Amino acid sequence: MDLFVFKCFYLMLPAYFANMAPVIFQHVFKKLAIPLDFGKKLNDKRLFGKNKTFRGLIVGTLSGILIAYLQYALHSSGIITVGFTDLSNWLSLGFLMGFGAILGDLIESFFKRQFDIKPGQSFRPWDQIDFALGAMLLSSLVFLYSFLQVITILLLTFILHIIVNHTAYFLHIRKEKW
Repeated sequence: MDLFVFKCFYLMLPAYFANMAPVIFQHVFKKLAIPLDFGKKLNDKRLFGKNKTFRGLIVGTLSGILIAYLQYALHSSGIITVGFTDLSNWLSLGFLMGFGAILGDLIESFFKRQFDIKPGQSFRPWDQIDFALGAMLLSSLVFLYSFLQVITILLLTFILHIIVNHTAYFLHIRKEKW
Protein backbone atom coordinates (compact mmCIF):
# COMPACT_ATOMS: atom_id res chain seq x y z
CA MET A 1 0.00 0.00 0.00
CA ASP A 2 1.30 3.43 -0.92
CA LEU A 3 2.54 5.45 2.09
CA PHE A 4 0.15 8.31 1.34
CA VAL A 5 -2.84 5.93 1.30
CA PHE A 6 -1.62 4.29 4.52
CA LYS A 7 -1.30 7.71 6.18
CA CYS A 8 -4.88 8.51 5.15
CA PHE A 9 -6.05 5.18 6.56
CA TYR A 10 -4.10 5.76 9.79
CA LEU A 11 -5.50 9.28 10.16
CA MET A 12 -9.06 7.96 9.86
CA LEU A 13 -8.71 5.10 12.36
CA PRO A 14 -10.61 6.97 15.12
CA ALA A 15 -13.55 7.44 12.72
CA TYR A 16 -13.39 3.86 11.46
CA PHE A 17 -13.50 2.47 15.00
CA ALA A 18 -16.22 4.95 15.99
CA ASN A 19 -18.32 3.74 13.09
CA MET A 20 -17.86 0.07 14.05
CA ALA A 21 -18.34 0.55 17.80
CA PRO A 22 -22.18 0.62 17.83
CA VAL A 23 -22.26 -2.77 16.09
CA ILE A 24 -19.53 -4.24 18.30
CA PHE A 25 -21.26 -3.07 21.49
CA GLN A 26 -24.85 -3.75 20.41
CA HIS A 27 -25.34 -6.42 23.09
CA VAL A 28 -23.91 -4.46 26.03
CA PHE A 29 -24.97 -1.33 27.90
CA LYS A 30 -28.59 -2.25 27.13
CA LYS A 31 -29.95 0.58 29.29
CA LEU A 32 -28.38 3.04 26.84
CA ALA A 33 -30.17 1.49 23.83
CA ILE A 34 -32.59 4.40 23.78
CA PRO A 35 -33.30 5.75 20.29
CA LEU A 36 -31.81 9.19 19.76
CA ASP A 37 -35.03 10.36 18.12
CA PHE A 38 -37.17 9.11 21.06
CA GLY A 39 -39.59 7.74 18.44
CA LYS A 40 -40.34 11.22 17.07
CA LYS A 41 -41.50 11.52 13.48
CA LEU A 42 -41.37 13.99 10.62
CA ASN A 43 -43.79 13.50 7.72
CA ASP A 44 -45.00 10.40 9.59
CA LYS A 45 -41.52 8.86 9.34
CA ARG A 46 -39.02 8.28 12.15
CA LEU A 47 -36.24 10.86 12.32
CA PHE A 48 -33.40 8.33 12.58
CA GLY A 49 -34.95 4.97 13.41
CA LYS A 50 -34.74 2.59 16.33
CA ASN A 51 -31.13 1.53 15.59
CA LYS A 52 -29.59 4.95 16.22
CA THR A 53 -29.22 5.01 19.99
CA PHE A 54 -27.53 6.85 22.82
CA ARG A 55 -25.39 3.73 23.29
CA GLY A 56 -24.10 4.06 19.72
CA LEU A 57 -23.43 7.77 20.15
CA ILE A 58 -21.53 7.24 23.40
CA VAL A 59 -19.50 4.16 22.42
CA GLY A 60 -18.76 5.63 19.00
CA THR A 61 -17.49 8.91 20.41
CA LEU A 62 -15.49 7.20 23.18
CA SER A 63 -13.97 4.78 20.64
CA GLY A 64 -12.79 7.70 18.53
CA ILE A 65 -11.15 9.27 21.58
CA LEU A 66 -9.55 5.98 22.68
CA ILE A 67 -8.08 5.23 19.25
CA ALA A 68 -6.74 8.79 18.93
CA TYR A 69 -5.10 8.44 22.34
CA LEU A 70 -3.51 5.12 21.35
CA GLN A 71 -2.21 6.72 18.16
CA TYR A 72 -0.79 9.59 20.19
CA ALA A 73 0.86 7.20 22.67
CA LEU A 74 2.37 5.13 19.84
CA HIS A 75 3.56 8.27 18.07
CA SER A 76 5.02 9.99 21.13
CA SER A 77 6.87 6.82 22.15
CA GLY A 78 8.38 6.54 18.66
CA ILE A 79 6.76 3.18 17.88
CA ILE A 80 4.74 4.54 14.95
CA THR A 81 6.05 7.68 13.32
CA VAL A 82 3.90 7.90 10.19
CA GLY A 83 1.05 10.32 9.99
CA PHE A 84 0.01 13.78 8.92
CA THR A 85 0.04 15.26 12.43
CA ASP A 86 1.80 14.63 15.75
CA LEU A 87 -1.56 13.92 17.44
CA SER A 88 -0.75 16.11 20.46
CA ASN A 89 -4.36 17.28 20.12
CA TRP A 90 -5.55 13.64 20.41
CA LEU A 91 -8.49 14.44 22.68
CA SER A 92 -9.97 17.05 20.34
CA LEU A 93 -9.22 15.04 17.22
CA GLY A 94 -10.59 11.82 18.72
CA PHE A 95 -13.76 13.48 19.98
CA LEU A 96 -14.41 15.32 16.72
CA MET A 97 -13.73 12.23 14.59
CA GLY A 98 -15.76 9.89 16.80
CA PHE A 99 -18.70 12.24 17.26
CA GLY A 100 -18.45 13.36 13.63
CA ALA A 101 -18.59 9.76 12.39
CA ILE A 102 -21.77 9.12 14.38
CA LEU A 103 -23.25 12.46 13.31
CA GLY A 104 -22.56 11.73 9.63
CA ASP A 105 -24.29 8.37 10.00
CA LEU A 106 -27.27 10.03 11.75
CA ILE A 107 -27.69 12.57 8.96
CA GLU A 108 -27.62 9.80 6.36
CA SER A 109 -30.17 7.81 8.40
CA PHE A 110 -32.44 10.84 8.53
CA PHE A 111 -32.46 11.06 4.73
CA LYS A 112 -32.95 7.30 4.36
CA ARG A 113 -36.03 7.46 6.59
CA GLN A 114 -37.43 10.47 4.73
CA PHE A 115 -36.87 8.73 1.36
CA ASP A 116 -38.55 5.54 2.68
CA ILE A 117 -35.35 3.51 2.48
CA LYS A 118 -35.52 0.78 5.10
CA PRO A 119 -32.75 0.20 7.68
CA GLY A 120 -30.22 -2.19 6.17
CA GLN A 121 -31.29 -1.39 2.61
CA SER A 122 -28.46 -0.07 0.44
CA PHE A 123 -28.16 3.68 -0.14
CA ARG A 124 -24.95 3.91 -2.16
CA PRO A 125 -22.57 5.65 -1.87
CA TRP A 126 -23.84 7.34 1.29
CA ASP A 127 -23.94 4.17 3.42
CA GLN A 128 -20.24 3.72 2.80
CA ILE A 129 -18.97 7.28 3.26
CA ASP A 130 -21.44 9.12 5.52
CA PHE A 131 -19.41 8.61 8.67
CA ALA A 132 -16.14 9.60 6.99
CA LEU A 133 -17.69 12.83 5.71
CA GLY A 134 -18.98 13.65 9.19
CA ALA A 135 -15.64 12.82 10.80
CA MET A 136 -13.65 14.89 8.31
CA LEU A 137 -16.05 17.80 8.53
CA LEU A 138 -15.90 18.08 12.32
CA SER A 139 -12.21 17.22 12.67
CA SER A 140 -11.36 19.89 10.11
CA LEU A 141 -11.68 22.24 13.08
CA VAL A 142 -8.28 20.91 14.27
CA PHE A 143 -6.80 19.32 11.12
CA LEU A 144 -6.80 20.84 7.64
CA TYR A 145 -7.37 18.17 4.98
CA SER A 146 -5.97 18.59 1.48
CA PHE A 147 -8.17 17.89 -1.52
CA LEU A 148 -6.09 14.78 -2.31
CA GLN A 149 -6.51 13.52 1.26
CA VAL A 150 -10.29 13.97 1.09
CA ILE A 151 -10.60 12.12 -2.24
CA THR A 152 -8.23 9.34 -1.09
CA ILE A 153 -10.07 8.92 2.22
CA LEU A 154 -13.47 8.77 0.54
CA LEU A 155 -12.35 6.18 -2.04
CA LEU A 156 -10.50 4.13 0.56
CA THR A 157 -13.44 4.29 2.96
CA PHE A 158 -15.91 3.27 0.27
CA ILE A 159 -13.88 0.16 -0.60
CA LEU A 160 -13.02 -0.77 2.99
CA HIS A 161 -16.60 -0.30 4.16
CA ILE A 162 -17.89 -2.79 1.59
CA ILE A 163 -15.16 -5.33 2.44
CA VAL A 164 -15.65 -5.03 6.22
CA ASN A 165 -19.46 -5.17 6.08
CA HIS A 166 -19.51 -8.15 3.72
CA THR A 167 -17.04 -9.96 5.98
CA ALA A 168 -19.13 -9.14 9.07
CA TYR A 169 -22.26 -10.34 7.26
CA PHE A 170 -20.70 -13.67 6.33
CA LEU A 171 -19.36 -14.07 9.90
CA HIS A 172 -22.93 -13.43 11.17
CA ILE A 173 -21.89 -10.26 13.02
CA ARG A 174 -24.19 -8.08 10.90
CA LYS A 175 -27.63 -8.82 9.48
CA GLU A 176 -27.08 -6.73 6.34
CA LYS A 177 -24.19 -6.60 3.90
CA TRP A 178 -24.21 -2.79 3.87
